[in-house]
Amino acid sequence: MAIVETLELAGGRRVLRLQSPVDGSPIGEFPCADPDEVAAAIRAARAAQPAWAALDVRQRAAIVLRARDLVVERQDEIVATVMRETGKSLQDTLSMEIFASLDFMSYYAKRAAKMLAPTKVGLHGMMAMIKKLTVTYRPMGVVGVITPWNAPFVLGINPTTQALLAGNAVILKGSEVTPSASLLVADIYRQAGLAEGLLQVLTGDGRTGAALVEGGVNKISFTGSVPTGRRIGEACGRQLIPCTLELGGTDAMIVCDDVDVNMAADGVLIGSYMNCGQYCCGTQRVLALAGVYDDLVKSVADKAATLRQGAKLGGDEDVGAVIWDKQVTIIERHVHDAVAKGARLLVGGKRSQALGGLYFEPTVLVDCTSDMLVMREETFGPVVAIQKVKDEEEAIRLANAAECGLTGNVWSGDPNRAWRLAMRMEAGSVMINDMAVTYGLPEAPFGGVKASGVGRVNGTDGLRGYCQSVPVITNRFKMKTLPAAYPYGIQKVATLRKTIRFLWASGLGRWFQ
Repeated sequence: MAIVETLELAGGRRVLRLQSPVDGSPIGEFPCADPDEVAAAIRAARAAQPAWAALDVRQRAAIVLRARDLVVERQDEIVATVMRETGKSLQDTLSMEIFASLDFMSYYAKRAAKMLAPTKVGLHGMMAMIKKLTVTYRPMGVVGVITPWNAPFVLGINPTTQALLAGNAVILKGSEVTPSASLLVADIYRQAGLAEGLLQVLTGDGRTGAALVEGGVNKISFTGSVPTGRRIGEACGRQLIPCTLELGGTDAMIVCDDVDVNMAADGVLIGSYMNCGQYCCGTQRVLALAGVYDDLVKSVADKAATLRQGAKLGGDEDVGAVIWDKQVTIIERHVHDAVAKGARLLVGGKRSQALGGLYFEPTVLVDCTSDMLVMREETFGPVVAIQKVKDEEEAIRLANAAECGLTGNVWSGDPNRAWRLAMRMEAGSVMINDMAVTYGLPEAPFGGVKASGVGRVNGTDGLRGYCQSVPVITNRFKMKTLPAAYPYGIQKVATLRKTIRFLWASGLGRWFQ
């Protein structure tokens, strides 16, 4: 079954027709915004933004806190909407979409005034005697936020909240697979009292997203696949507008031979199966040292075989559905490729025969090798892939050989050993004896290296990333003349030479710097 289908109507109008991955039941039809509608949304946003930017940050934060309270009040509606569109388990929906959203909104609303306050920066050397530097943070204007289908509510509301707190207007373009979740974000902010035009949602597919990127916004915040991220980065570079690109990963988990095997096995399962494996910082490649390999494989396989899958959408299911039928095809291709190249399939490996919809059984592949697709490309599904490595050096070499570098994790009973390995991993963030927690910590800047993206989201840097950093320099004392004013002359040249010799050719001058 096709979860999303684009219909071409009379007059060139395009409409998305959606079905639920849970059971194929119809969800509804959603219009695809065309370039004219995108342009109209940007004009409305630009008209509304100056009044919003003129408010004190605390006034903007009050709106965010009201929206947060509405998320609490309307959580059952949000959960039902997200689960219907994605087939997530209830636990994953509550933790990823509700808990995380509330935490982000509270964190930034309570701290934005301090994070965005003018920052005094001490100057060095001679300039410190005559000048003062203050860095101010001014909104960019209109920000385009483009979000994926795997966590549609939280990945819509978190960047939107940050951009709004910074004083911007936002155009939110959610995935064509999960439009209802994006519409809920705007509806909640509208109910919280956000003025018309400050947050608009565009439904549509990639053509709508491209129109937004090319529409004249001041920044693009994109979360999604590497190929789409490359195209967006190229378009933003051509227009000389900033972008943050939070892209995919093939994250490695290094398991040392001094580890608690039971705990590491739990880390393998939740790292690979949470959200049905459909999250960018999930564990994809388990690199286990030879001394722990057999015990880890047995523990992982035994535990995986007990996991529950179902379409009741209650609290007892462990692993939900695959959200998009296109993704099921990729998962199947990766599993079949691994088995054909010599991997042993211990658990799962196929679509569920007992359930309708897009349910793929939790899968365990062992004896994997680096030439397999499951160890090279993003699988984005409920698949554990374990490879035996002879020592730490091979583990680091294989972990860093990937094209992507979003996150990684190291498991060891020796904190110093784990730290040394973590410092050698080429990843945007590293966890020790845990997995995938970085994005959930709003204090932590989150992003990747290599093909996993550009820039950082979250943290103080993430919030300030929705601003222009504008230094303002003032004089410490009232000045009657400018030291560098014309006319030049021999005396000024001589004075400058003496100053250079003092500052960088004398012990006292070097200390002064």
